[in-house]
Amino acid sequence: MAFGTDGRATAARTVDRIAIDEGLRAYMLRVYNYMASGLALTGIVAFGVASSPALLKAIYGTPLLWVVMFSPLIVVFFLSARVNRMSLGAVQATFWTFAVLMGLSLAYIFLIYTGASIARVFFITAGTFGAMSLYGYTTKRDLTGWGSFLFMGLIGIIIASIVNIFLASPAIYFAVSVIGVLIFVGLTAYDTQNIKEMYVEADSTAVAGKKAIMGALRLYLDFINLFLMLLRLFGNRN
Repeated sequence: MAFGTDGRATAARTVDRIAIDEGLRAYMLRVYNYMASGLALTGIVAFGVASSPALLKAIYGTPLLWVVMFSPLIVVFFLSARVNRMSLGAVQATFWTFAVLMGLSLAYIFLIYTGASIARVFFITAGTFGAMSLYGYTTKRDLTGWGSFLFMGLIGIIIASIVNIFLASPAIYFAVSVIGVLIFVGLTAYDTQNIKEMYVEADSTAVAGKKAIMGALRLYLDFINLFLMLLRLFGNRN
């Protein structure tokens, strides 16, 4: 009798585990789909703006440049602060708005770097990102300890980048780019594991949907920043 009870309990746990695994895979696929769609939208907008002299002049030849450059950051802060009080539809709309604004702000790369080198670095970034995200998803190692170290490194390269605006030092520029690549490679694995763990905490479909979008935003930022750092190192200038 005891054996039968234990058997049923084990079977129930196995079924629960299978259901959780299937739900997690669907959740992570949703995260990656949002991220990929956001990147595609950003790329289309950036290329479209770069191909239009009138739009380039309107954005990069006027004070509107500063609005375009800082608006994505404002949207990120707004979404992070308000996501719990927003509907799923509003969160989705804000994410797509962010992707469009990023496209407007990144159009300049087509003026600085050749199209071939942008494509080459994009595929290098995609391969690196995919490998590290897979590691973060599959590893049994707890990457929580990476968080504080990577965050401090991120603050360091931001400060160094601001200082280098005035110094214009090629050595600092190179060092920031190399360290930036290492930091965003690490953040890709760390964020993927963290997003995976967020799934268990979701207590409703709407909450899971909003967490999927916020997870996609984190991975999107990791990808874009890794891409820009690699572009600074390996991109061929026009």
